[in-house]
Amino acid sequence: MTRVVRFHEEGGPEVLRIDDVEVAEPGPGEIRLRVKALGINRAEVMFRKGEYLIAPQFPQGLGYEAAGEVESVGPNVTEFAVGDAVSVIPAFQFDEYALYGETVLAPARAAVKHPAHLDWTEAAGSWMQFMTAWGALIDIAKLGEGDTVLIPAASSSVGLAAIQIANAVGARPIALTRSQSKVAMLQSEGAADVVVTEDSDLVTEVMRLTDGHGARVVFDPVGGPTFAELSRATAEHGILFIYGALSDQPTPLPLLSMLGGLQTARGYQLFEITGDDARLARGKRFIVDGLESGALKPRIDRTFAFDDIVDAHRYMESNQQIGKIVVTV
Repeated sequence: MTRVVRFHEEGGPEVLRIDDVEVAEPGPGEIRLRVKALGINRAEVMFRKGEYLIAPQFPQGLGYEAAGEVESVGPNVTEFAVGDAVSVIPAFQFDEYALYGETVLAPARAAVKHPAHLDWTEAAGSWMQFMTAWGALIDIAKLGEGDTVLIPAASSSVGLAAIQIANAVGARPIALTRSQSKVAMLQSEGAADVVVTEDSDLVTEVMRLTDGHGARVVFDPVGGPTFAELSRATAEHGILFIYGALSDQPTPLPLLSMLGGLQTARGYQLFEITGDDARLARGKRFIVDGLESGALKPRIDRTFAFDDIVDAHRYMESNQQIGKIVVTV
């Protein structure tokens, strides 16, 4: 028997419970992991509340991100051995695997041997954010030297990852934030420029910073009315990614600025990358190389103990974090 986090109804953080369950032996293509740390992300909060792309089936487990030691391997798994230290990347849905537990099953294709210098907290807090940013910015947009990328909600874990990845390839990251209090932190994290949207006109400021050209890439997790302003701050032939829906307001299609600028706006999910073996492998290599060189380094905001999982989710919903929330097991 092992302890896992599950919920038996949709709702707030208080619906999360720690249950004792039996964990099966790993099947073909699976590993069994003794978990050391868990990453917390917004998708898990939405799923718990019944606001995600798929509906929970009760009792429902949770968890996309984990790091730990391989306890056993299933048939045909040759790339991992008992005792290996690995991280698990979100490459499956909640109805397939759930990683909030002391011992869990995970698909071997979603695991990676992380650099040895990472502690368990850093290892668990790296993959969702860096793979999400890599997939849009590098795999799809081909961001490179001399390009400018706009990063709304830049103090989130994915926003900070996008700043680091942009710098790693010689691009220019412009961070957007609502609060003056986050400017110094974003600059220290590598933002070339920071626009405080409550104090400045977003379009005017971005055009000033780019000599009137606008940004070639926009990486937006928010949506809402600001999406139209982002389009007006985007360069001709630019691409706007929307990968989240943090705004509770409608997101208008900025038709005139998109037509006039010959722009592309597209929805983006991490799973279009991690569901493809070749793209997943390329992403793993880029991120491992970046973590090993120090070009990529996760910023951990706060850690919680496994027994305090409700508090961890409550803190996520408070939107106070700068970087990643991790639960230690």
